[in-house]
Amino acid sequence: MAAFAPPPGTADIFPAESGSWRFLENTAAKVFSAYGYGELRTPIFEYTEVFQRGLGGETEVVQKEMYTFEDRGGRSLTLRPEGTAGVMRALTNTDVANGTEQRVFYYGPMFRGERPSAGRRRQFHQIGVENVGRCAALIDAECIAMLHNFLISAGITGAVFTINTRGVAADRAPAEAVLREYFSKHINEMCPDCRTRLERNIWRILDCKQECCQPIIDSAPSYLDSFSEESKAYFEEVKAALTRLNVPFKVSSRLVRGLDYYVHTVFEVTHDALGEQIAIAGGGRYELFLPGEKRPLPGVGFATGVERLLMVREALNAPVPDAAKADCYLIGLGAAARMENLILADTLRKAGKNIALELEERSFKAQMRAANRSQAAYTLIRGESEMEQHIAIVKKMDDGSQCEVADKDLEKYLLEHI
Repeated sequence: MAAFAPPPGTADIFPAESGSWRFLENTAAKVFSAYGYGELRTPIFEYTEVFQRGLGGETEVVQKEMYTFEDRGGRSLTLRPEGTAGVMRALTNTDVANGTEQRVFYYGPMFRGERPSAGRRRQFHQIGVENVGRCAALIDAECIAMLHNFLISAGITGAVFTINTRGVAADRAPAEAVLREYFSKHINEMCPDCRTRLERNIWRILDCKQECCQPIIDSAPSYLDSFSEESKAYFEEVKAALTRLNVPFKVSSRLVRGLDYYVHTVFEVTHDALGEQIAIAGGGRYELFLPGEKRPLPGVGFATGVERLLMVREALNAPVPDAAKADCYLIGLGAAARMENLILADTLRKAGKNIALELEERSFKAQMRAANRSQAAYTLIRGESEMEQHIAIVKKMDDGSQCEVADKDLEKYLLEHI
């Protein structure tokens, strides 16, 4: 390990990579804004209670994965493991509780203390949206369609959308009874985690990835038959809308998502570039109880992992956004030339040009190498001779052609050509 490597499960993002990150963030902002969403930025840590109440105290995230610590006043704080609970906490400070719809998107780092794997770090990054305050099947469908639009706009084709319904709170008990009756007969053949889930969170059995559990889960009876007619009709409306919106999808009763707050529609997006079991996005409709609230707030949203999106883009050979290139590189030989170049660079930068220049005493050969590395389209050269003649040499780098430009015309010439 290098002496100053970042902690396990984290990574430095250098300029050569950050252009791709910025591309995804800018694409998200453009697409989501077209649907009426505005950006919300929340703290990266919250009171622990926000996640315990929001995600459910029995979820694996809360039980095993959160980074929790005490501040100097003895209050329990947690680095955010996901974005929804913090967003909902923030929106309780608006008039959303009165039924006013709030549409927001966010991006930033999340933290989970789990084993690092492909596309998942202990500090990972998500882009997400939340539509809070209203509950309607067409809102769910629009949210899924927006995610589809974002992925296409980000150059990610071939993603597989899987959807399901969790029904409403009243559907939960009869559905769990169906599942418990079946799985209790086979639980001794299943993995240790599923044995725990049978009592603590039986829904999590359905998305277990252990090989020994797969045949048993595949043979499980459908719990959807126990749902109310209202819940079934809601899901049918979501499916009909997605079909009309030309969003391809498949239905899987095994998709339940891992958090307690989900109701009605849940969805997940995978891509075979990362393997069938690895999700690149997921979300659904939820009801969230937060501190001080007597009624749950309804919402629908999703989050997508930035690291995994970048992996898919790379696998698809999607165009990589160019790193910022210099429009012109200014070479100065001698103190007077470097000073004039510094002043010229300031003027050109204020006019919106990307300018690189050498501000130390270096040889002409070394400065030309730096100009080539910058991939600048033009290079300006000033030495003692040029300073005496009040000119500069402007060289076009792709064909090597060059010309002399008088100092008094230099700014205008460069603004017109670079």
